Amino acid sequence: MEKRKALDQFLLSVQKRAFHMARIATGNDDDALDIVQDTMIKLVQKYAENNEDEWKPLFFRILQSRIYDFHRRHTVKKKIFSWFGLSKNDEGEDEDPIQAAPDTRQVTPEKKLQLSQATEQLTQAVSQLPLRQQQAFLMRMWEGMNTAETASAMGVTEGSVKTHYSRALTALRHQLEGHW
Repeated sequence: MEKRKALDQFLLSVQKRAFHMARIATGNDDDALDIVQDTMIKLVQKYAENNEDEWKPLFFRILQSRIYDFHRRHTVKKKIFSWFGLSKNDEGEDEDPIQAAPDTRQVTPEKKLQLSQATEQLTQAVSQLPLRQQQAFLMRMWEGMNTAETASAMGVTEGSVKTHYSRALTALRHQLEGHW
């Protein structure tokens, strides 16, 4: 019972960030929710009995696998639709629930607008990164995972994480230099 409570707390602690990562990777709220839900189910089914300190890298490794699977399926769908001369229409994007969450601090409307614009610019810039750079950046910067945890979650070497993370930072600095 204690392990179940710890697992529930862990899942609550990562759900919003995982959703945001998946949303950036997919560009769609519904797809992101599906990916996060699948990730959580897989973690509970396969790894609930593992040591608690293993959950974070495992969770993000599963999340990465689900995101890569999504992109592979999406690529196949696009090819199939193009073979038949059809184009798949994307649905309009809903408001980001993280952005819509109320701010409990006293913030002036001007500051709120600036923060919103800066967040949107950063989110847009991150979404334009190649997938591995995107995920290395999000895990290192937003999740605070160290290089070893990120490597484990991504299924790559620590050197690869460092390379992807460095390239992501360089690209983001270049893309955002005029905005900040």
